[in-house]
Amino acid sequence: MSKNINVALIGNPNTGKTSVFNQLTGLKQKVGNYPGITVEKKEGICKLPRGVKAHILDLPGTYSLNTTSLDESVVVELLLNKNDKDFPDVAVVISDVENLKRNLFVFTQIKDLKIPTILVINMSDRMPKKGITLDISLLEEKLNTKIALVSTRKGTGIERIRELIADYKNLSVRPNVDTTVIAPEYFERLRQTFPNEDLYKLWLVITQDVNFMPIEKKEVKDTSSFATKTKAELKRLQQKETILRYQFINGVLKETYKVDRNAAKGFRATVDKVLTHKVFGYLIFLVILLTIFQAIYDWSSYPMDFIDEQFAAASNWIKATLPPGVFTNLIAEGILAGIGGIVIFIPQIAFLFLFIALLEESGYMSRVVFLMDRIMRPFGLSGKSVVPLISGTACAIPAVMATRNIENWKERLITILVTPFVTCSARLPVYLIIIALVIPEGRIIGLSYQALTLTLLYLIGFGAAIGSAMILNKVLKIKSRSFFMVEMPSYKFPLLKNVAYTVVEKTKSFVYGAGKIILAISIVLWFLGSNGYSSNFKNADKIISERIETEGLTGYNTTSIKNELNEYETYLKDSLDQLNTATLKDSLKQRELTLFEKARKQEIAGFKLENSYIGYLGKAIEPAVAPLGYDWKIGIAVLTSFAAREVFVGTLATIYSVGNDEEDTIKHRMASEINPVSKKPLFNLASGISLLLFYAFAMQCMSTLAIVKRETNSWRWPMAQLVIMSVFAYIVALIAYQVLK
Repeated sequence: MSKNINVALIGNPNTGKTSVFNQLTGLKQKVGNYPGITVEKKEGICKLPRGVKAHILDLPGTYSLNTTSLDESVVVELLLNKNDKDFPDVAVVISDVENLKRNLFVFTQIKDLKIPTILVINMSDRMPKKGITLDISLLEEKLNTKIALVSTRKGTGIERIRELIADYKNLSVRPNVDTTVIAPEYFERLRQTFPNEDLYKLWLVITQDVNFMPIEKKEVKDTSSFATKTKAELKRLQQKETILRYQFINGVLKETYKVDRNAAKGFRATVDKVLTHKVFGYLIFLVILLTIFQAIYDWSSYPMDFIDEQFAAASNWIKATLPPGVFTNLIAEGILAGIGGIVIFIPQIAFLFLFIALLEESGYMSRVVFLMDRIMRPFGLSGKSVVPLISGTACAIPAVMATRNIENWKERLITILVTPFVTCSARLPVYLIIIALVIPEGRIIGLSYQALTLTLLYLIGFGAAIGSAMILNKVLKIKSRSFFMVEMPSYKFPLLKNVAYTVVEKTKSFVYGAGKIILAISIVLWFLGSNGYSSNFKNADKIISERIETEGLTGYNTTSIKNELNEYETYLKDSLDQLNTATLKDSLKQRELTLFEKARKQEIAGFKLENSYIGYLGKAIEPAVAPLGYDWKIGIAVLTSFAAREVFVGTLATIYSVGNDEEDTIKHRMASEINPVSKKPLFNLASGISLLLFYAFAMQCMSTLAIVKRETNSWRWPMAQLVIMSVFAYIVALIAYQVLK
């Protein structure tokens, strides 16, 4: 059996490279990182004719092989290193039919490396609307390659790509451009110095900035041939190479590519005038954000209720089916309670990723980048910083990685440092549960107070990022110059298959990543909450029973029983026509006994929890969190969520379910918590706002700290992030609680 064919997908950003990758691989794909670096690596398997398989590698988007960022250096390193296991047998360059001239630049460079190269011209369905005609056979002849005319939207041309990949050995490897003409004497010296090496490959090795990652080079003993070329001279030669390539491309397209300039003229420009307007552009973006957050609340309520009911039923079923004991309690109160606390938010997280994918697929996100550049400039950033900041709404980790397309080191460093302020999906479960507890359900102009609160939290996070960027821009003494350039892709209806892949992949990654942490922490918390060494813990049943006999239930439980009995009495009188006084008294007495026993068990469970290992740990940190309006249970949740913010809800779910025979939802359990000092609900407006602001500003994600360390190559910056953001969050939360209480 022949080995798999290695295929590298290469192309400019916004050419539909990901769409082609999805069409070729379907769900047979995986996402990871390149060894030793945090650049995302997407690969998959594609079945070819005659039973052959292709290993497809989706490389980061690049405009040329003249690297200016870490992402682009990944492409260059792979194409220069034949010893790499992923070195392509064939390169597939994806181009956009509307931007063919620019897209062909990197194509000609790859051809010069003598790698079999296929040209895919995507978005062919737009040709009639744009008045574009192509002479494919002549274009193939001029470029010495084979071409697949593709529309990923309509699914046409994909089979042609498979056929060309399978037949890659018959592709011409003759270069399109003779680069040596830009400096004949210089390249002749190179040829004499390295008689066995390819000249264009040598040229790339010499001219590229290889500080991003090591590129293997042959040791040069005689460097006299290079001494005559300074960096400035090499840069001028690169410029000559660029001119030479575009002269070739212009000549080819003049004969093969025709455009009717009157076709569909003006539509994109008209829409852009509105969406990038200095006033209406921001208003439209704000309306879109409000709509998204309102939809997150409204659309996800039904699946969330269903998930909540299923986890409660599963816990009850386990307790009723399995024999009583430690193992049963571990599953029902530890594992299920912790995981259930995060799984319930999958619908809302999935909807968030859905809307982000729709904005990116439609081409609107690039307009947002352009629009926000006006805001970013005064703060020492550029529009390119918006991409990581917006990506941060999904997760700070890939957002920090996305800063690699920022060439200016100062702008990149500032963006890395402020991105964690942006509200990520890990904060979403915390926000949603606290908002549901402390913000009423009323509406204004069709928008709920809760959705408006969530929108405000996102704006606060973005504002904190911008504000801290302004401070850093003045504090950091790093000299830099930069320019802003962004590509405006054509508007298009989002390809639903791509959107679906994105939602499934991102949601799965979030759940699996958070699930591992939550599962481990839930088990540890369950053990710490279910065990204790003190006599109070061991004799909790006896101590609480004796206290109830002499003092009665706590005031809160007594009041709760009275209120519930009154509601039950009203219900009986309204629903039953024939109800004598004796029957009513018997029913109420039976109900009172049931409620009393439930309250007794809850007080025993609470006393045991308070005297467990985790209780003592919580009591130790309670003095630090009490000024913020938190009790020791919230303190434990805040502490454990330094592993990952979303652990907060899972921690409280585990703590509140430990020792409880009655299964209740996390929201109801939190709503029933009483502040032991004020004797009022623990989660009120003051403590709720305090918690929301603390999580809006605190750096509570170890994974993000690790990524920042890797990206900056120093522990100095992540440690500064951790200390400054945590102290700032504490101070803001303290002020909020003290003012609102």
